[in-house]
Amino acid sequence: MAKIFCVANQKGGVGKTTTTVNLAAGLAQIGQRVLVIDLDPQGNATMGSGIDKRKLELTVYDVLLESASIAEAKARGEKAGYDVLGANRELAGAEVELVELERREKRLKTAIAEAAKDYDFVLIDCPPSLSMLTLNGLCSAHGVVVPMQCEYFALEGLTDLVNTIKQVHANLNPDLQIIGLLRVMFDPRITLQSQVSEQLKGHFGDKVFDTVIPRNVRLAEAPSYGLPGVVFDPASKGAQAFVDFAREMVERIKTM
Repeated sequence: MAKIFCVANQKGGVGKTTTTVNLAAGLAQIGQRVLVIDLDPQGNATMGSGIDKRKLELTVYDVLLESASIAEAKARGEKAGYDVLGANRELAGAEVELVELERREKRLKTAIAEAAKDYDFVLIDCPPSLSMLTLNGLCSAHGVVVPMQCEYFALEGLTDLVNTIKQVHANLNPDLQIIGLLRVMFDPRITLQSQVSEQLKGHFGDKVFDTVIPRNVRLAEAPSYGLPGVVFDPASKGAQAFVDFAREMVERIKTM
């Protein structure tokens, strides 16, 4: 049965989508069957997987409103190597429509349950705000992967996220836990980053992944070509780090 993970952080611009698509591509490269669910109306994970969000006939919006199943709505990111349940601007309207519906925070969970047998991993790219969309992701997931930059304000954002996860765990999804913190955009030459990295390890211990994703130009360039960095430039340091992270993820699952 698939392991379902949200990639979430309430702070914007920390590399959630970059983490989602590159982890997915890394997992696909080591033989895992992966589905990426794009829960962000901007549709960046969809475009970054090589799928044109403007041409999608069915999206995660249709799945949340239960007018289509994941099997009907998914698209294949051929070069990326995994399936995508895409998003576009329509999804912004789902926020308003879901408020009045029954089981509004559990709709994605129900849809994933039907498709889970076809995958080893389901990765959900959440929007930065705590919205009804993010709540659907958190209610569906076994755990949360938190990408974070090693800088001062990142620690404040992390406190908010941990509190949110505790609330969802207590009230809506008793399976939910933090799987791990992934240090991204890391530059060892910056003293503060190394200090924050040590603080994280001191406070969260083995919840901090061993793999560190370096600041890398090729990872930043890849989305403009509609590809994850792992596929765009496999030899780059960033791509190699994400493949290492995928392997670490598979190992961590075995101990859960």
